[in-house]
Formats: sequence, C-alpha cells, structure tokens
Amino acid sequence: MDQLHSPFSQGSRANRAGRRIYDLLRSQIADGSLAAGARVPSTRALAAELGVSRTTVTAAYEQLAAEGFLVTSVGRAARVASPPAARTPTGSNARRRAKAAPSLSAFGRRVASIEMLGLAVAEPARIDFLYGAVASRDFPALAWRRGYQAELLRRQHSLYYVAPEGDASLRRALQGYLRRARGLACDTEQILVVHGSQQAIDLCARLLLDPGDAFVFEEPGYLMARRCFEVTGAELLAIPVDAQGLDTARLPKDDRARLAYVTPSHQFPLGGVLPIGRRLELLHWAQTHRAWVVEDDYDGEFRYGQRPIDALQSVDTDGRVIYVGTFSKALSPQLRLGYLVLPPELVPVFRQAKRLADRHAPVLDQRVLASLIDSGTYERHVRRTRREHERRRAALLDAIARHLPASATVIGAAAGLHVVLWLPFLRPQDEPALVAAARSKGVGVYAVSPLFARPPSRMQPRPAGLILGYASLSVEEIDQGMRVLAAVIAARGAKPSASVTKAKRASAEAPGTASRG
Repeated sequence: MDQLHSPFSQGSRANRAGRRIYDLLRSQIADGSLAAGARVPSTRALAAELGVSRTTVTAAYEQLAAEGFLVTSVGRAARVASPPAARTPTGSNARRRAKAAPSLSAFGRRVASIEMLGLAVAEPARIDFLYGAVASRDFPALAWRRGYQAELLRRQHSLYYVAPEGDASLRRALQGYLRRARGLACDTEQILVVHGSQQAIDLCARLLLDPGDAFVFEEPGYLMARRCFEVTGAELLAIPVDAQGLDTARLPKDDRARLAYVTPSHQFPLGGVLPIGRRLELLHWAQTHRAWVVEDDYDGEFRYGQRPIDALQSVDTDGRVIYVGTFSKALSPQLRLGYLVLPPELVPVFRQAKRLADRHAPVLDQRVLASLIDSGTYERHVRRTRREHERRRAALLDAIARHLPASATVIGAAAGLHVVLWLPFLRPQDEPALVAAARSKGVGVYAVSPLFARPPSRMQPRPAGLILGYASLSVEEIDQGMRVLAAVIAARGAKPSASVTKAKRASAEAPGTASRG
C-alpha cells in the first residue's frame, strides 16, 4: 500500500495500531488463512479483543475494502473479497519470474543491447579531469538567486503547463543572443527549448531516422549522440576527422544517409574547426541528397585568442541545418536546459514530439535564464569564465610540458574545456590499465578509444590517448594531477626511445595532431 495516501501514515499510537491490524488481515488474506468469502470479525468484536478503539479497526477495514481485499455493506458482516487478490510469488516461482527476460519493443531491445560508458564514478577522484564537468564555484549563484526570487514573487494568473516550445521570454532572449554571439539569425518560432543537448539529439534521431536508414557520424565522435542514432536501427557511416574536422571529401555519394551529425566549431573530441570550404561542401551535400545536418555547438562560446567561430547554420541558405545549443558548459550540466534552432518546416513536428515527451522544460528556470541574458549578466559571466578556463588550459599545457614525456602530444587546445593527450609510447590497449592506475592514486583520466566506432588497424594505427577536462579544476590541482599521471606512466616503463621518436615524427605529420602547447 502506498504509505503516502494511507490513513495510517502518521505517527500517532492509533495510526500505528491501525497499520498493524491492516497488515495482519492483508497477510492472512494473501496466504490463504482467510479464504475468499470468509467472514472477518466485526469491528466491535475485534476492537474489544485487541484493546483498541472501534474507530481504529473501522479505518483498517475501510482501507482494505477500498483496495478490494474486503467486501463491506451496511448491516452485514465484512467478508474477504472473491476472488482474492493475486498472491505475491514466493520461492522458486518468484526467482524464475525475476529472471525472465522482459518483453520489449524492437527499439527497447536495441537500447538494451548497446554498450555505454557509465556515468562518472559515484565517488569522484580526488583530482578529476572529467570532461563535461565545470567548477561549481564558477556558477553565478548570486545572480541566479536574485533572478529566482524575483520570478517566485511574480504573481501569475494560474499555474498550468506552458507551450512545448518553451517560455516566450527565453526564446526572445535567445534570438538576440544567438545573433550577437554565434552569428545566427532566426525567428523565435524556430527555437525549441529542451532538457539539454541530449534531448535535442534524441528528438532528431527519433523524428528523422527509420530502421534501415543511414547516418553520417564523425570518427571519433560523441558517444551518447552516436548511440541515440544507432538505437533507431539506422546504419552508422563513420567518416574520419582530421585537423580540420569532418573529412567532407569522404561523404557518401548515394542517398543512403538521411542525416549527418557534426561538431563544426570544435570537433569532439579532437578539436578541429571545420573551415568554410568544407562547411559549404557539407551543405551542398545535404541539399543534393535532401539530408539533414545536426550541428552540435556544445561549447562554442569558449575559444581562446580569437572570437568564437560562427555557427554552421549561419551560412545555411537551404534550411538543412538543425542547430543544437546548450547551457551545460557555460552554466551547469545539472541545469538541463538546451535548445534547438529548427528549419521552419520541422517546427510543428518537433513541438509535438516535445509535448509528448515531457510537455515542456521547467518554466521558472527558463524565465530566470531569460532575465540573465536580457540584463547582460549571462554574457558577462561567459566572458569571465572564458578567462578562467583560459588560465586553467594554460596551466594544463604547462604541466604536460614539464612533467610528461617529451613525445606526449596535445591536440584540441584552441577552444573548449578539454584536450586530447596522445601517448605514442603506449598502445590503445594500454588505456584501461593506465586509467585504473591513475584512479588508484586519486587522479581521474579518461580513455579516448571508446569514442571511436572502429578499433585501430594496421592501415589506420593510433597511439593511446586520454581526454583531459580541466574546467572543474584549480591550477594547483591540474599541476598535481599531471605529476601523478607522469609517475603512473613512468611506473609502466614507458620511456621514449628511437621508435618513439619515429612515432612522434609520424604523429606530427598525421592529420588531426599538433605539437604540445
């Protein structure tokens, strides 16, 4: 019985007595001690026998009757309902039922079969280079609290659901912000507020792909996005990336692909920026094959030494690009607020799908965020955190240069909140042991290999690699963490040699790499 709605959920003596009477009778009905149709004692008799008030017994009987265990009527003795409620399985039957495979849809079976990286370990490492994490001290807590209090005190006519596309105040604020910060011109009607970029990607997958379709995906790329597209039953077409992002010369020539997922402003995880020539080639491909391009701009605000790169959608003249934005990196991934900028023809179906999924994102948070954008607080916050992240990035590059072997190579440092560290003196197969050894010493680092759809081959070899996020760490923690990683590497006997020097030279010549810091 749901205790929240039970008349016995309070802590008084009478309520506790009523609960014991209820539990006793229900267990006797369940195990057959009280058979179907059997009379139960009158409330007066049972109250006298147990030394409780008749009101307490009556409340227990009424609860059992409401749940269908007893049948009561005025002037007649209460009886056990017929047929009795199904008994709880016991013994071997219960164990067999517990082990039985659930009956799932084809989509459910695909979801159950995929392998996923687990969430961050429940107990984070003492110094954790977790990519996607940001420092709680960077969150604009005072400004958020003021905005939240103001919205709580703002009187509404009534409390009800809002439109699935999101609160009008946030969509208007986003329209102006995107034009200023990302060079993207759109109508407010094209903006759909969602629960973070993950829901945006999931909506794209469900609405744009069918089993048997194909989708273009960066190799390596964001695993959570790849899995969203794969569980639709669509075929993965993994296109390699190089120092300039997706290799558009290798896009499929036929019409198999219905969708391409890209991170053009800062390729995840390797960091390349898609140049204008490739952007136009990708858009021409999408127009020719009537395919959609999903642009995930997950950390576009954070570019160092130069202004942020304009969004791909800003040069889309045919309405083929779906822009995905998020506040997870600038504010917090726990906020769960993101947005889509949709081609006009997709607006109605995406709104309907959002309504079916969860009605809408939290309204109060949307309005607080809108007020921060309108007042300029949000953009001042982004500029401040960009300076902080640049300081942490410089500390990481310096620590890598001072503590790690000379052949270690860093890429993707020009933007974002993480880098990829290649270790050419180790193999991809060494990554799990290296990660485990570092964690045993209190330092969290993360293998790059799970982000590749295909394992390395003789034709396309690659060294071991780690993804190092730095946005949640202090300068001191970054330096200490690299000291520990250096000791772990040294303990594995990884020493640069002639073969390593050769590997370093090959790595420097290979696309998608850059020298350390």
